Amino acid sequence: MSRTDGLIVFKDVSFEHDATKPILVDASFVVRRGSKLTLMGQNGAGKSTLFSLITGDLNPDQGDINLQPRTSIAVSRQIIPRAELELTVRTFFENCFSEKIYDIDVRIKSVLEVVNLTPSEKQAAEFHDRIVGSFSGGQQARLLLASALIQDPDVLLLDEPTNNLDRAGIEYLTDFLKDYKKTVIVISHDADFLNSFTQGVLYLNTQNHQVEQYNGNYHAVVKEIVAQVEKEKRQNAQLKKRIQADKDKINYFAAKGGKMRLVAKKMRAEIEESEASKVDVRREDKAIRPFTIDPHGDIPLDILHLSAVTVIKDHEPKSCSCNVTLKRGEHLQIVGPNGIGKTTLLESLAGGTATGEEVAAGVKIGYYRQDFSNLDFDKSVFETLMDSMKKKLEEDMRSVAAGFLLFGDVMRTKVGSLSEGQKGLVAFAKLKMEEPGLLILDEPTNHINFRHIPVIAEALHEYKGALILVSHVDDFANEIRIDQTLDLSKLKPAKTK
Repeated sequence: MSRTDGLIVFKDVSFEHDATKPILVDASFVVRRGSKLTLMGQNGAGKSTLFSLITGDLNPDQGDINLQPRTSIAVSRQIIPRAELELTVRTFFENCFSEKIYDIDVRIKSVLEVVNLTPSEKQAAEFHDRIVGSFSGGQQARLLLASALIQDPDVLLLDEPTNNLDRAGIEYLTDFLKDYKKTVIVISHDADFLNSFTQGVLYLNTQNHQVEQYNGNYHAVVKEIVAQVEKEKRQNAQLKKRIQADKDKINYFAAKGGKMRLVAKKMRAEIEESEASKVDVRREDKAIRPFTIDPHGDIPLDILHLSAVTVIKDHEPKSCSCNVTLKRGEHLQIVGPNGIGKTTLLESLAGGTATGEEVAAGVKIGYYRQDFSNLDFDKSVFETLMDSMKKKLEEDMRSVAAGFLLFGDVMRTKVGSLSEGQKGLVAFAKLKMEEPGLLILDEPTNHINFRHIPVIAEALHEYKGALILVSHVDDFANEIRIDQTLDLSKLKPAKTK
């Protein structure tokens, strides 16, 4: 394989974070100029690590990674690091470059138009001095994309770019990527988004630590992978049946003695060979176990009443009247465009500081934050889950954790070192153990493997406490029973006397 075969060439690349966590073992693949690819794999498989190898932020332990000369690469990250939330918009974009850019304001204005985050005329003057952390989750997602695009790279690496984007934002990004002429590799769990513009898949297989390449649109490749897994399972089932039959024969022959024992000995060797030939079915395709989140006892009939909320209208916070009563067993979905204040509202509801909020006494609130900032990143998964249990029984905790694919080395890992998808699974395991009476969820499908999403939707659908949901993923929300909808965009500011 020559260096001219592709824009990015991995040749026999091996990499591991430590001796117990290999990511790649002698992996080889090619990314050709102008291709648009999905990078796919189980949560924690190492997709973001692969991006870091491509950018050169990490170096392989063995093998070669070759890029065509003068190839520039930019990454649209999953989240804005906490330290960068205190930066101004101007400084945030200046940090995308290694040297001073003298026309930075002009470039910022241009790239914000591309991601549909243009400030109003009233806001334009001070927009570049605005603090990044003051933007909504959806607006921060657009800033992340803009921070990559402003570099005008040859290769655009997108890490969960649709997280927190509303429908309009996803449509805008999709149209942009369809017309984009350069190379794109994207990590995402949004199947329809991926299917709309990608032409192939790089599949990170955690069984053999290889990168498998598939051609075709996303849906077609997923069907091909699922069919291969089912074929592997059938082969194993047939082999297991044959091995058991041979074992029964061995027991029979061994009991006969004489020459029949020699036959049994030969058959044992054949069985060992058959056992070795069993296909190790890839773990990437293993979904979390079905689960329930059971609310605590003694929940009153009326759990929450909301008479007013604060929303962002014309870039300013406004108090708006509403009349929402959430009873035991009822599910409320809050909708509205990016920037209207959905996340801020959920945060205030969870903290008991929302305007016009009345939560019945004794009701425990469980809160799934989209940035996981209510998890202690310095604690291990083991410590986090044990702290969430009423009865500190390690065996019970490990049983629940295993259902969320949290076992082995993961249990000893600090939460802050997990992938975003694994943090999401920890958050759901924690909620199950906490048994909340009021469950508040902010974009719970962000970062979650697509195979887990139907299982999570079913658990929320069956939840018997009161539930408040914000989600821009219609296919997910449609699988959950919704009794009431609060559209923040339709609320009118309260009249001041």
